[in-house]
Order: sequence, then structure tokens, then C-alpha cells
Amino acid sequence: MLSIKVLGPGCVNCYVMHQVAVDALEMLDVEATIQHLTDHVEIQKYAIMRTPGLVIDEQLVCAGRIPSIKEVISWAEEALAQGEGKEKSK
Repeated sequence: MLSIKVLGPGCVNCYVMHQVAVDALEMLDVEATIQHLTDHVEIQKYAIMRTPGLVIDEQLVCAGRIPSIKEVISWAEEALAQGEGKEKSK
């Protein structure tokens, strides 16, 4: 299961980013947890300079802009593939 985090203070762009992530996950038909982090201290842990930001499985994949659904699908597929690789190596 993927872990998705939207980073930002709660502006309109943050909510758009959240919806893009939800739409991408629905298209992929995968399970994921989605969090919206608004705490400035928590956001800074990801070394982000501009919001909104998107983190997939603890990897910052986008910051300062809203990605396309196609981009989010690609990043999610990559994270899933990396997760499968970790499972096989156990």
C-alpha cells in the first residue's frame, strides 16, 4: 500500500493537489493512505522550498506546482515497483 502526503498550508492549490492524487490512485486502482500535512515544521522535514508538495512513500516527487494525473500515476507506479523489489529481497 502506498503512502501519499500532500504538503502545504491548506490553500486551494493544496486541495487541487490532493484531488489529483486521489484521481490518479482511482485510475490505478491501488490502495493508499493520503495525508495532508499543514504543519510548517513537518513540511520542512522534506526540504521543500515551495508548496504544494507531493510525497509518495517518503520520496518528495513534486514541489511548487500541481502535477498532472499522468505524472502522479507514473510516480505511483514507480513507487509500487520499488516496493515490490524490496519485498523480493527479503
